[in-house]
Amino acid sequence: MAENNIISGVDINPNMAMTWFLSNQHLILQMLFNIGSAVLVLLIGNWIVKKIALYIGILLKKRKFDQTVVEFIESMLRYVMLTMVIIAALGRLGVETTSVVAIIGAAGLAIGLALQGSLSNLAAGVLIVTFRPFKSGDFVEVGGVSGAVASIQFFSTVLTTPDNKMVVVPNGTVISTPITNYSHHDTRRVDYVVGVSYSSDLQKTKQALMRAVCADPRVLKDPEPVVGVQALADSSVNFVVRPWVKTDDYWGVYFELLQAIKEELDKEGIVIPYPQMDVHHHKVFDENFEIGMKNIA
Repeated sequence: MAENNIISGVDINPNMAMTWFLSNQHLILQMLFNIGSAVLVLLIGNWIVKKIALYIGILLKKRKFDQTVVEFIESMLRYVMLTMVIIAALGRLGVETTSVVAIIGAAGLAIGLALQGSLSNLAAGVLIVTFRPFKSGDFVEVGGVSGAVASIQFFSTVLTTPDNKMVVVPNGTVISTPITNYSHHDTRRVDYVVGVSYSSDLQKTKQALMRAVCADPRVLKDPEPVVGVQALADSSVNFVVRPWVKTDDYWGVYFELLQAIKEELDKEGIVIPYPQMDVHHHKVFDENFEIGMKNIA
């Protein structure tokens, strides 16, 4: 039997291989242990990350956080914690984690400089979900756009306009401009300005306006509706009509009550005047002009 075995054209001495294995047994076992522990760190760490994210999501839902906000926070936490788990696993393999962190930091700085606008939108998204100026489903006005909030994403907020258009507003724009949330409170005030003729009986007009307002069952008794003279305008006496309604009833009341006011004023014979201007013409007698005209004749 040949002293050396030939495998794939390479001479292998069994005695030398056994000697090398015995000499490096501790190193091999340590390497296998490191690989196994790194895999365990990844598996167990991923399981723990999912459990923590799920628990935080349940906790936020119990505190009545919006579903979109909950998903946003869960995703952010999951990515951050998974990065920490990967760094821990690399540490078990003997990789210098300080260098890894430094590389990640340098890469993050480079990416940050290249994507300043996107990162500012990301930071703005964090502020939105933290301070919660609005939630999914609220009707808001941001960046000059009005619509219902469809979703709050990492870099943008998606709105659905009343005519069913999707508008994507960068989160940086949302934070840097005034935010008007029409759905935040349970009640809203409907504001009208109604002009009537100067010849109208003001007390009668006020009573007619109040009857039209109080006839609508959706108008709240508390706070009480307000009807009063606002201004003596150029061609009309202007009344303000300010009933309070539930936020969900706002647009229905707005349109239907305006019609009811017009019908009530017509029934009482109260005129809503058109804008008008009185022009007075005065004849000025000029003797010199008359003499000049006679000379021409």
